[in-house]
Amino acid sequence: MPGAGKTLVGLNIANTHSNPDDNEYSVFLSGNGPLVTVLQEALAIDKANRTGITKAAARRETSQFIQNIHRFRDDALGGDLPPEKVAIFDEAQRAWDSEQASRFMQKKRNQPDFNKSEPEFLIEVMDHHEDWAVIIALIGGGQEINTGEAGLTGWLSALNEHFPHWQVYCSEQLLQGEYISDNMTTESLSHVHKLPSLHLATSMRSFRAEKLSSFVHYVIAGDPAKASQLSVDLHQQYPLLITRDLAKAKQWVKNQARATESAGLLASSNGIRLKAEGIFVKNKFDPTSWFLSPHNDIRSCHFLEDVATEFDVQGLELDWCLVGWDADYRHNGKHFEHWRFKGTRWEQRKKEDDRKFLENAYRVLLTRARQGMIIFIPEGDDNDITRPKDFYSHTYQYLQACGFKVLD
Repeated sequence: MPGAGKTLVGLNIANTHSNPDDNEYSVFLSGNGPLVTVLQEALAIDKANRTGITKAAARRETSQFIQNIHRFRDDALGGDLPPEKVAIFDEAQRAWDSEQASRFMQKKRNQPDFNKSEPEFLIEVMDHHEDWAVIIALIGGGQEINTGEAGLTGWLSALNEHFPHWQVYCSEQLLQGEYISDNMTTESLSHVHKLPSLHLATSMRSFRAEKLSSFVHYVIAGDPAKASQLSVDLHQQYPLLITRDLAKAKQWVKNQARATESAGLLASSNGIRLKAEGIFVKNKFDPTSWFLSPHNDIRSCHFLEDVATEFDVQGLELDWCLVGWDADYRHNGKHFEHWRFKGTRWEQRKKEDDRKFLENAYRVLLTRARQGMIIFIPEGDDNDITRPKDFYSHTYQYLQACGFKVLD
């Protein structure tokens, strides 16, 4: 489930076996650029402080066992055998499908004959080892948020069609979780060994609210009755608030954060009309400054000025979150509607994948806080055709029905 510690599991393995002379030499890979950047920098700062070496030297070390998956892929294009025997792919369901990977490799890497998905190519790279190799695919269900992501089926298809000699193991829960929406079937896993130990069932991120992921699932799915039932227990330890006043929302978050606890402003990457409220999702985002700078740095998350989107925070977390909710995922009083702001107007999302990406974007945003969150819903303005009040009022009422309490 979200926040169960997938990234921590991968980092522990990579850090334990970060010596190139280790027979189980490992590398932690992720296509999530902000996550890689923040992890590399945070660990470099920590190592420099503990050992006395320069931060630049520490950064060189951390960048060896934590890499962007695209760098690893590009290094392997020449056919060289990777030095690592263990490759850990974080958020593996986000690896590119063959269409997206081929388009990128042909246009950006001058590889006109490239015609593989990222899972197929990455398995092929590790398959070059003659004796043994291990791939650990860390899967977060319901986390696909961008076009061209292969999902879990991309890995299984590559294994079944091109690498049947590999032994494959997975969680017994893979077909049962609320977040698996990959069109997975029992047949897909017919040749896979299932182990109960491969499922991370307890949320570490929401240490006060193990039921948060289920609550968010029902909110996104349009089931206020079930969400409201879960909210009763959540409120005892995990505040869930909502307001139409952004200034009050910011003050509430600042009042909650104690000592070194973190707080940040989040919004959907397509929450374009939040700009009218002072939330600009198209700002230039610096993940290391936002996540790692001290409280008195205006670039840091603590200032609640620069906003982070689902692409900036996926795989990372904060103690307290303020989530701006725009009209891209709006409730009409009966069900959710899926919209995209393009140019000067809203357009409905017609493709099922586009709808799923939007839902997952809000799922990511609503599962970043460890201790509590508040949602800001704009009032809207009937004099502005891009954000009339009706675009927001039903969503505000719906979220109250789900159990979010109005901030006094």
